[in-house]
Amino acid sequence: MLRTTGRRELISWGGERFAAFIPLPLPPDPPLQFSAPLEHQHERALLALGRLDAVSMLLPDPDLFLYGYVRREALLSSQIEGTQSSLSDLLLFELDELPGVPLDDVVEVSNYVAALELGLGLLREGLPLSNRLIRAVHGRLLATGRGAGKRPGEFRREPVWIGGPTPATATFVPPPPEEVEQAMAELERFLNSDGPWSALVRAGLAHVQFETIHPFLDGNGRVGRLLVVLVLAAAGTLDRPLLYLSLYFKRNRDRYFALLDAVRERGTWEEWLEFFLAGVEQTAAAAVRTAQQITQLFDQDRRRVRGQGRAANTALRVLAAFERRPLAGTRLVAELTGLSYASADRGVQLLRGLGILEEITGRRRDRLYAYRDYIALLNEGAEPLARR
Repeated sequence: MLRTTGRRELISWGGERFAAFIPLPLPPDPPLQFSAPLEHQHERALLALGRLDAVSMLLPDPDLFLYGYVRREALLSSQIEGTQSSLSDLLLFELDELPGVPLDDVVEVSNYVAALELGLGLLREGLPLSNRLIRAVHGRLLATGRGAGKRPGEFRREPVWIGGPTPATATFVPPPPEEVEQAMAELERFLNSDGPWSALVRAGLAHVQFETIHPFLDGNGRVGRLLVVLVLAAAGTLDRPLLYLSLYFKRNRDRYFALLDAVRERGTWEEWLEFFLAGVEQTAAAAVRTAQQITQLFDQDRRRVRGQGRAANTALRVLAAFERRPLAGTRLVAELTGLSYASADRGVQLLRGLGILEEITGRRRDRLYAYRDYIALLNEGAEPLARR
C-alpha cells in the first residue's frame, strides 16, 4: 500500500535553495495493514521476546549479563556512525588505561553507555517517555568528545542533511529547524497515546519517525536506536533491557537505509515493520544464546577452580570479580573482592595458570588481565567496521 507520508518544502539556507521533507504525524494513514506474513512475523518476534525475558529472569545475576551486553550495544551503535573502537578499548578506557585507538572514539562509546543508563534510570524514576527524556539522553550522549560543540540536549536550529556535501545535493534533507519542535511534539503524543499497536510496532514506527525528523545536530542515529530500547522499557515489554538491534542494523545496513527511504518516499510501513520485527526475533534469539553460553562458561570455569584444593575459595572470589569486570588489574580485583593485594594476586595467578585469565600488557608492574573467553562471547559481531 502506497501512502503520502509527508510533504517537501523548498527552503533557503546559506545561499542555497533545496527541498526539505516534513513528515506527517504518526500513526500512518491509511492505517497499517497486517497481512498474514507480517502478523506471523509479529507473533514470532513477541515469542522471542518472551523467551528472552524468561531467560533473563533465570540468570543467577542478570546484572552481570547486562553490564557486558550494554557495552557491546554501545560499540555496535557507535560503529555504525564510524567509530573504530573495540570492546577491549572500552574496557581499558573505563580503567583509565590509554586505548590503542583515537581517544574520541572510545569517549563516544563510553558516553553511549552513560546515555542509555541515564534514560533507563529516568524511566525507573517515573519520568514518562517524552522529549524531556530524549533531550536528557542526547545531552549525556554528546556531553564530551567530538559532539560536545553540537549543542547537546537541544533541538537543532539549522538544517541538517544526509548524503552529499551540501543540502542541495543530499540524498535526504530532514525538516527545516522551525518544524522540528512541532514534529517532535507530535512524536511524543504518539509515544504516549492509546492505540491498537503493540510496544514493538510502536517502537518500529517511532524509530523511523525520529530518524526522519533528525532533531539534533549530531547523534541522531544513536539516539534513534536508543529510542527502541526506551519504548520497550517504558512499556514493560522486557523485565530487563536486553534487546539491542544495532548488530542487526550493522549487518543489514544497506537494506536498513533503503527501507527508511522507501517509507519516506512511498509510505511502505509494512515492509519496514517486517524487516524490523525480523530483527527483533533474530536479536532476541541471539541474546538468549549468548546468555546461555555465558552461564555455561561461568559454571564450567567455577567447576575447574573448585578442583584446586585449599586455594579454590580465594580463586573463586577472584573469578567472581572478573565476571563483573572481564578486564582488570590486581588492585581492582582486591577492591572488588575485599581481599588483600597479595591474596588477590595469588588468585589471579591461579586463574592465569588454568588458562582462564590472560595477561594483556606484557608489563612487569600494573599488569592487566582479561577473562578472554567471556570477552570473546560478548565481542561477537562487535569488530569495528572497515572504513569505506
